This record gives sequence, C-alpha cells and structure tokens, in this order.
Amino acid sequence: MFDLAQIGKAFLILFAVIDIIGGIPMILSVREKAGKIYPARATLVSMGIMVTFLYVGEAILSVVGIDVRSFAVAGSFILFFIALEMILGIRLFKEDTSAPGLSTDPKVYSIVPLAFPVIAGAGTITTILSLRAEFSRADIFVAILLNMVVVVVVLLLTNRIERMLGRVGLIVLRKAFGIILLAIAVKLFAGNITYLFPDRS
Repeated sequence: MFDLAQIGKAFLILFAVIDIIGGIPMILSVREKAGKIYPARATLVSMGIMVTFLYVGEAILSVVGIDVRSFAVAGSFILFFIALEMILGIRLFKEDTSAPGLSTDPKVYSIVPLAFPVIAGAGTITTILSLRAEFSRADIFVAILLNMVVVVVVLLLTNRIERMLGRVGLIVLRKAFGIILLAIAVKLFAGNITYLFPDRS
C-alpha cells in the first residue's frame, strides 16, 4: 500500500517547500509579538489544512474544470519562484500576516500567521495538489505526517536549533534546499507538460 521511496521523495519536496528551518526567524518574530506560541495547535491546524487540500483539492479543481496535471504545471512555476526566493534571498511573494486589529492572543498567533501562511502557505497547498500527479494520496499523507513531526520538533526547539546552526548555517541550509526545490520544479514541469499537448499525428 505504501511505497517508501515515493514517501521519501514526497517528504523531501514538502520539507523543502514548508522550509520550517528557514522559517525560524519568522517563528521567533511571531513568538516575540505574542509572548509565546502553541506548537501543538499550530502543527494540528497546518496539518488539517494540508490534509483537507490533499483529499478534496482535486474535487475543487474538477468543479472549475482543471485537471491535476494542468495544476501540476502551474504548481511547478510556483515552486520555481519559491526556489528563487530561497537561493537569491529575495522576496517575491507578499503575504499579509499583520491584518489591522489582529488579536495578540498567542493562540491566535499560533494559527495566523504561524499555521497559515508560515507553515501551510500557498506554496505548500499548491505543492500538495501538484504532487497528486506524481504520487498516491496515501504516500503524500504519510509524507505530510512526517513533516508535521519535524515541524513540531522545530517549534519546540527553535532557540536551540538557531544557536546550533547559527545565522550562516540557516542561510546555507536554505540555499541548499532552494537548489533541490529548483530541480524538483523543473522535473515536475517536464513530467507533466507533455500530457497537455498530446501527439495528434
């Protein structure tokens, strides 16, 4: 039922997109504003978002007349630009994480912006839907669960990880996964674009 090789590939792709290690500065910023964060709450909410899109995302696409492979091609562009952000240290996607009047309740901050969009952002959701063209739902689900284990550990040990890796270590790790993600984006594009233009000769 489960393919360990496929789970491993899906895990690495989601790990690179979620980029929880690279998100440590944002996590520290959120905790500074809220006073503290709730790792379990943030993890469960973000996992709920991911699993929901894994199982009903394809149905949503069918309602608007889009097939999974078309979405995978579109998703490859999103991954491409996320990878450029990681490699070049630039900001292409602007997300409003400080809406006027947002409560400073740590429980609220653990959901917005921590669970969404820091952990389960647009890039993550797009990736999960795109992966449906390459992997089974069961394998993607396990990959999500494994990533959530990593997420909750990082949230619990944020300060220790930051001290251990240091600023330079975080940057190097982010760029390394950016290069991997760039290669994944190219592979996802190449593997699905041909299905959109079948040979009619």
